[in-house]
Amino acid sequence: MSARERNLESILCFLNSVLRIPEFPDYETALNGLQVEGTGPIRKIAVAVDAGVQTVEAAVAGNVDLLIVHHGIYWDGLQPMTGRHYQRVAPLIRAGTALYAAHLPLDAHPEMGNCVQLLHALGLTPEERFGRFKDVDIGFTASANEGREGFRRRVAEVVGGAVRLIEGGPVEVRKVGVVTGSGGSFVRAAAEAGLDTLLTGEGTHHTYLDALEFGVNVFLAGHYSTETFGVRALAASLEKRFGIPWEFLDFPSGL
Repeated sequence: MSARERNLESILCFLNSVLRIPEFPDYETALNGLQVEGTGPIRKIAVAVDAGVQTVEAAVAGNVDLLIVHHGIYWDGLQPMTGRHYQRVAPLIRAGTALYAAHLPLDAHPEMGNCVQLLHALGLTPEERFGRFKDVDIGFTASANEGREGFRRRVAEVVGGAVRLIEGGPVEVRKVGVVTGSGGSFVRAAAEAGLDTLLTGEGTHHTYLDALEFGVNVFLAGHYSTETFGVRALAASLEKRFGIPWEFLDFPSGL
């Protein structure tokens, strides 16, 4: 087996270990780890945010042997393998392409995670852990020193899209908490941690009221847009370790 060709098992051992898959808590339907088994050696890897039909079809068309995603295929729970569920899985099985998912373990990872990588992209230094879920912290805090409108523009540049600002806190951004994806529920936690700003992907209706009443600025930079960082960092790590080339399959939702 060549330097650019590895068996799936060796890659799975690395991924499961470095991401702490067996021990990391998550939503029951996340099903972190290998979701669809492959049939051959791994010569090419693709990474993506979502395992939707278009992502699967692009991976198969690109002769990808291993597709790694942040959001896997079983969020609906137990379902018949028909309709869109079949359309996601059947092409992978026919092509022998393996599918691997890493949800909260990848958000939270201290080196390759979405949260820490987003902070690095903004030129900020991760400090303390933040954003607790089932006894583990998903996000990080960081110190900043700029006006909130300038901060909004910089975040928009980094994520490549519009950023909604809820002006609940001070006009100067000093202490930021980052939880990528759907982290709008962490406004209270941000206030209790002494933060003036929460940076996340999306929130719910009550996120607006929480921001005003707890005195926290909330930046909503898009669920998809804030979660492109982790899979790319993970793929770069795999290339460095195993020498396997990779590509990022980009299908932004705009949400």
